[in-house]
Amino acid sequence: MFQKMLIANRGEVACRVMATAQRLGVRTVAVYSEADANARHVDLADEAWPIGPAPARESYLVIDKIMGIARRSGAQAVHPGYGFLAENAEFAEACAAAGIAFIGPPPQAMRIMGSKAAAKALMQRAGVPVVPGHHGDAQDLAGLASAARDVGFPILVKASAGGGGKGMRIVERADDLPSACEAARREALAAFGDDRLLIEKYLTRPRHIEVQIFADAHGGLVSFPERDCSIQRRYQKILEETPAPRLEPALQRAISEAAIAAARIVAYVGAGTVEFLTQGESFYFLEMNTRLQVEHPITEMVARQDLVEWQLRVACGEKLPFGQEELNVRGHAIEARVYAEDPARGFAPSVGVLEHLREPREGANVRVDTGVRRGDLITHYYDPMIAKLIVWDEDRRGAVLRLAAALADYEVVGVATNLDLLRAVASHPDFIAGEIDTGFIDRHRDELIAATPLTETEEIASLAAGAAAWIADLRARQATEAANPFDPWSPWGMADAWRINGDGRQDIAFDLEGRRISLRISPRPDGSYRLDARTKSVLIAAAEDEDGMRLYVDGVLHRLRVVRQGDRLVVVLRGRNHVLNYVDPLAPPPVERAAVGELTAPLPARVTRVLVDTGDIVKKGTPLIVLEAMKMELTLAAPRDGAVVEIRYAAGDMAPEGAELIVLREGEAA
Repeated sequence: MFQKMLIANRGEVACRVMATAQRLGVRTVAVYSEADANARHVDLADEAWPIGPAPARESYLVIDKIMGIARRSGAQAVHPGYGFLAENAEFAEACAAAGIAFIGPPPQAMRIMGSKAAAKALMQRAGVPVVPGHHGDAQDLAGLASAARDVGFPILVKASAGGGGKGMRIVERADDLPSACEAARREALAAFGDDRLLIEKYLTRPRHIEVQIFADAHGGLVSFPERDCSIQRRYQKILEETPAPRLEPALQRAISEAAIAAARIVAYVGAGTVEFLTQGESFYFLEMNTRLQVEHPITEMVARQDLVEWQLRVACGEKLPFGQEELNVRGHAIEARVYAEDPARGFAPSVGVLEHLREPREGANVRVDTGVRRGDLITHYYDPMIAKLIVWDEDRRGAVLRLAAALADYEVVGVATNLDLLRAVASHPDFIAGEIDTGFIDRHRDELIAATPLTETEEIASLAAGAAAWIADLRARQATEAANPFDPWSPWGMADAWRINGDGRQDIAFDLEGRRISLRISPRPDGSYRLDARTKSVLIAAAEDEDGMRLYVDGVLHRLRVVRQGDRLVVVLRGRNHVLNYVDPLAPPPVERAAVGELTAPLPARVTRVLVDTGDIVKKGTPLIVLEAMKMELTLAAPRDGAVVEIRYAAGDMAPEGAELIVLREGEAA
């Protein structure tokens, strides 16, 4: 086994690889960009080396920098994780040239399978069915347009060199092809450093099925049960499970055999994933990912094996720990990816500080793989994944129940997340029944993203928790201000709500989900309160510590948490965030804005294209500007009809979050 290993990655996957390495006694070397100086993977490593500025193309994607650190640190091996350089054959060759083991497949296998076009051509020759499309070398727009006409719309434009949904666009009409190709090229170049494209027929109701394979250099090759990765947004998986539900045994066998054939034909060594699309009884080769896959933990859970350990042992020249017949696979596992993003805004990434983070309790049935901690900053430079939540049970029904329970225990405050969406998926009847395909999110978008109305119990509990926290903070401030070292026994220095005449009480108001709600709080001698809200009157008592708040409402206990953000309180109740904004009775009424349309940056981002000119008349929904952040492109559209009166950012500019990008005015331009 290696004595020291460099991990050429960051975040969750770097932490994941370190866990196995350290268990095996392998010292770990981390690399970090300027944005990651205080990251979790830096703290967990045995040693950490700076690698350059925050943008990945200036740090994590620079082979020479990584190899220089590998040599100077004395690393005997490099683990690439996934993403960045994980499927870069030149990186693997650079490791070999330096006498450093690359923990991945041979460069030739990476080169063949890393190119979707070359891989599909090879699979066709091997008799494995592929999705009809254009996988050739022609990259000019005319050639791509001709291929699209031959395939027939709708088609899928895809980056040839990568995965993860980057550089992918659905095109339903020929007129939309030029802009789709242009956007896909930009996104592919930013994510993979390669802007080559291919064209495929777009299947209307496919399932995304993949097979984890593992091979050693001695001819050993095993495949694990297939994974269903059909729950996706932006062509990127957010929920995966194994084995795939409702998949016919004959189709299972055919897919597994095709995956094994794909690995053998390129003399594969190491961990790899062969991906397919299925529709009805047919299946088609999609691609092979020549690396550890993001969703590998669900395979680990059902097989009770550590696939990173398998990677290290194979890279050391050892045989696979088990043969196919010795694998003992049991139960069902599901992984949900928790992202810092806002589903209601087209899954736009969210940046900010993780002011509060509480993960479900881990155990034999629940696992959390993460690269962040409370207080960390989610930046716009990298993928916005916060963590992966993995659950296991004896059967799918049990696993789905465990997933729902674990999601209810997940708490995040500080950035928008997809947690509510994941909860909605986990409880959706079609998902529970296993009726899923890649269009699941889009087909059920409205019901999955719709805000769940508060029940009366949740509303009262949220208001009571906010009131209790507000009163506790007020008393703490008053006690501090009233402290008088010259007369510590003065009754005027007490903050106990005592009044000369009548009971003490406090009137406050909160804005809860757009509704102003007035509250009257009356303290009682035993430290509890009478809370009057609208037509409801309840008795509340609260105690708060580092584990959260124990709130009693008419004797009923609620365990929750209150996160302070100035005059804003976030009440976290059963995983859901309820925001209470304190209404200052002395604040002036809000000023009406002029009829000027705002088009602001939803997060720090680089402007890649401006699609309009000053003076243009645009309709609501017209694309105006394209941004790039977190390896994704975001196209912002006009919020209303109007005229473009000012363009404040040009292509190449960095725009901070909230910056007004384009100014619109109703009517004609001046």
